[in-house]
Amino acid sequence: MAELEGNCLVGQSGGPTAVINATLAGVIEEALNYECIEEIYGSLNGVMGILNEDFVDLASESQQAIRGLKTSPGAALGTSRFQFKKQADFDRALEAFGAHDIRYFFYIGDSDSMSTAARLNAQAAEQGYEMRVIGIPKTIDNDITRTDHTPGYGSAIKYIATTVREMALDNEAVGQGDYVSILEVMGRNSGWIAAGASLCKRRDKPHDPPHLIYLPEVAFSEQKFVEDVQRVLKRESYCVIVVGEGLVDADGNYVSMSSSSIDAFGNVQLGGSGDYLKDLVQKNLNVSARSCKLGIAQRTATHCASQTDADEAYLAGQNAVVAAVANGETGKMVTLQRGDSDTYVCETGLAELSEVSEGTKRIPADWINEDGVSMNYPFIKYALPLIQGEVDVSYENGLPTYAKLRRLSVEKRLGAYAR
Repeated sequence: MAELEGNCLVGQSGGPTAVINATLAGVIEEALNYECIEEIYGSLNGVMGILNEDFVDLASESQQAIRGLKTSPGAALGTSRFQFKKQADFDRALEAFGAHDIRYFFYIGDSDSMSTAARLNAQAAEQGYEMRVIGIPKTIDNDITRTDHTPGYGSAIKYIATTVREMALDNEAVGQGDYVSILEVMGRNSGWIAAGASLCKRRDKPHDPPHLIYLPEVAFSEQKFVEDVQRVLKRESYCVIVVGEGLVDADGNYVSMSSSSIDAFGNVQLGGSGDYLKDLVQKNLNVSARSCKLGIAQRTATHCASQTDADEAYLAGQNAVVAAVANGETGKMVTLQRGDSDTYVCETGLAELSEVSEGTKRIPADWINEDGVSMNYPFIKYALPLIQGEVDVSYENGLPTYAKLRRLSVEKRLGAYAR
């Protein structure tokens, strides 16, 4: 298929990760290789930047800044959870694309973002506007379908497993068979992040912390929980628990929510499962219990990021551009696919955007042990390669230094948009 001549636009959406900017760097550096791409623009704050025509010139950024993106957390272009709500939003987006001759659009985000990209691709086709739309996955939750894993996940679980190992040494020092530490992690309706904490167990040491892992995939029972903790404290001087924020009971109800608010994508705002478990311990057992919530720290820890994760995030950005420009693809999402060899190998593929948002990828039941609170070998084999290697972060005066783009504005060509 012939290359399209025109400009390209890239945006970031949803919660940032430790490696989402590595994907952005991959898009920019690969786009610079094609003469048919005349300008490389960034959309500030996801699709909000399209509606407001807030574009920045990425080709004008220094090579040092682009390289620095590979080891910088956050979202360099800004992000949002805004979702197009009406036909007028899509019409405005196509108008903005046309005004700036955008022929390639790359959207880095979660499954909701992929759904938006799919609709933009469909709208462009309906309106006869020739362009190519490629989605690039990112989420620490690892719950996007059609891809083996998502950029951002490996770094998040590397940080969490490291945190659990360090917490355990602290707990071991103070515990006398009467100390419980609970770590609440993100993950919404899937337990991929919580399960990742199991990587800090040493081989052939099943009693290593975390002693108990509670996943959204396994219905929670208060009675069993108390019995689980009692069992651990009879054997150990302390008990380390990791719990996913989306823990549910046998009826499928969340055991705890931080509020009743709903975000722009219709998701319930979760949080509080750690405190819920702490209260159960204090109510039923005469032991000390503490709850810790990592919050956004688990998605920003580039100082503890996985080099494998960073490399794959960059590769996904690169191959998104190759797919659109060299191969003429549109309406697709870049996927990460592991090879069949004994040694871990990851390649990229493509999936239909329209199929990506169908459902949430959850942990296979046979990767969870019968006790419901620990992971078995298939999960370890799956997750362990994703945390390998350490990102080389630059330091100054004892603290890490991160890249910051100049974000030079592109001249607007449309009037203001009333949302």
